[in-house]
Amino acid sequence: MEGALWLFLVLMLGGAFVFWRWGSRSRRANEMADARAEAQRWYERLGGQLMNLHGDAPAVRQALADAGERYNAAGSQLEQARTPHQFALARETALEGLAYIRAARTAMGIDPGPELPPLAAARGVGQLTKEREVNVQGQTFRAGPQPGSHTPYYYPGGHMQGRPVPAGWYSTPWWKTALGAGAGVLGGMLIADALFSPAFADPGYGYEAGYQEGFGDGQDYGDPGGGDLGGQGDFAGQGDFGGGDFGGDFGGGDFGGGDW
Repeated sequence: MEGALWLFLVLMLGGAFVFWRWGSRSRRANEMADARAEAQRWYERLGGQLMNLHGDAPAVRQALADAGERYNAAGSQLEQARTPHQFALARETALEGLAYIRAARTAMGIDPGPELPPLAAARGVGQLTKEREVNVQGQTFRAGPQPGSHTPYYYPGGHMQGRPVPAGWYSTPWWKTALGAGAGVLGGMLIADALFSPAFADPGYGYEAGYQEGFGDGQDYGDPGGGDLGGQGDFAGQGDFGGGDFGGDFGGGDFGGGDW
């Protein structure tokens, strides 16, 4: 009798374990399928937008070129993705590309289209609301909320060395140099200081309070420079997909009310 009871208990436990393993695998498969479908959806949307947009203005051409880079990067990530996390990275890259598409449409003077989901790499960085012009080591740098002949480079916003850099239009893509090493980092941070720090530039933009508030928001979402979705994490070619600038230039965000 006791032997039969033990056999029954063993069979029950074995069945429960098999059922748990089956359920776990089923959940993982569903999660993988959902992540793949979500990434593919945004990737295909980006490709469709790229095919249908054309423009000769420098700001339009540059934004479309940046969107094309993200499209190629997202396609490579999709081919290599084997986990939900990797598919999430591909989705994020595609969304970055669509942020550049919106910038190109703005530069063309047409409706930018529907809002995009927020990018993890740019939460809390805000947007430029006023034009700025500074001189750094004999060079003039400009930034503003709208594209123009002097500000043809769009930056969807992000973090550099822990500093939030707002979304907007810039005279030169200095942030790409700042993501390098040695003198490039120093030069990029000098430009960022001049454009956004009251000690260098016009303090009348509500920067100081906004910076502290926005930086706190960014910290709530993890390390902005080294996280999986940050500019120097997996997207920047130092993580799951190794090689290539998959992190790109980051997306837009909300600076918690501070004007730049």
